[in-house]
Amino acid sequence: MAVITCVEDLRILAKKRVPKAFYDYADSGSYTESTYHANSTDLADIKLRQRVALNVDNRSTKTTMVGQEVAMPVAIAPTGLTGMQWANGEMLGAIAAEKFGIPFTLSTMSICSIEDVASVTKKPFWFQLYVMRDRGFVKSLIERAKAAKCSALVLTLDLQILGQRHKDIKNGMTVPPKMTITNILDLMSKPGWAIRALSGRKTFGNLAGHIKGADSVISLSQWTASKFDPTLSWDDVAWIKEQWGGKLILKGILDVEDAKLAVQTGADAIIVSNHGGRQLDSAVSSIEALPEIAAAVGDKVEVWFDGGIRTGQDVLKAVALGAKGTLIGRAFLYGLGAMGEAGVTKALEIIHKEMDISMALSGISSINAVSRDILVPHTVPGAKK
Repeated sequence: MAVITCVEDLRILAKKRVPKAFYDYADSGSYTESTYHANSTDLADIKLRQRVALNVDNRSTKTTMVGQEVAMPVAIAPTGLTGMQWANGEMLGAIAAEKFGIPFTLSTMSICSIEDVASVTKKPFWFQLYVMRDRGFVKSLIERAKAAKCSALVLTLDLQILGQRHKDIKNGMTVPPKMTITNILDLMSKPGWAIRALSGRKTFGNLAGHIKGADSVISLSQWTASKFDPTLSWDDVAWIKEQWGGKLILKGILDVEDAKLAVQTGADAIIVSNHGGRQLDSAVSSIEALPEIAAAVGDKVEVWFDGGIRTGQDVLKAVALGAKGTLIGRAFLYGLGAMGEAGVTKALEIIHKEMDISMALSGISSINAVSRDILVPHTVPGAKK
């Protein structure tokens, strides 16, 4: 592909270069994938108002997320198995994000460890935490994040029970991939990935010594069921906040009542998210949930958004509906799988340029001036048609 102009170009290239099982792991949802697809289609249904004869010179996409200056209201979301899209992928993603001026979030289920990422970055990154039955291990992860000088803890609330993703089971995905005939033929068609993998990290860096037997999707599901704590409650959130002592972001809020409870914890931000459509299929899209949540709690806590972002226009629409920041997962992974660090940078450049141009054509010169006024009213979620 000689010319890359959009995130979709990166997705196509990533699909050619990443082994099928790992590509499908990133690019799939649970059950029928209806919520996964709705995240993108519902964003596309929202229309922008074109405005003319307004001064849009000297535009700026700069803002802040929990007090941190960012080049645009975008952070890289925590994504599991990132290092299987491209060798040492979490490290490369963190480097690209730091250079661009946006936050990077490292997943608990990353291939590169907290310490790996800290070794290649100069500025603080964020760490995402899953709550496990072993509170001693949870506490140790928090202490490691502190030692690495992570500036925020992102606590995921919507994955105590793992949603079933049919593609993963059918692919028989393992980490690292087992040398079955199917996988050998697939890897032979992707020699670049295979060569890079030889020198890259090959297992879950943060879980060393805690993930025995979790070498396949099925056993990983069993491991999750035995290790992740389904009794997670708001009392546990309070305990984690006390252990952490820093900025706390709660991810996985999709309901107004949950948003109100999240505010009561003293969280610094909440992320309106359905886990990329990978958990509860038939849940509402993130963008459908955003306006009501932002209206209910947006003056009490920073409301962020993720789910379905593929363009800068998607970011702009989320901000217009009350999001103070957004996170990108698959758009980041497509760039990484396509071209490594350069691909991540390319994805960020594309999203930034699309946002900047769309702001101008909507008559806006600053991202901080964006409001619902830039949207065609009857296309907004919840509007009466």
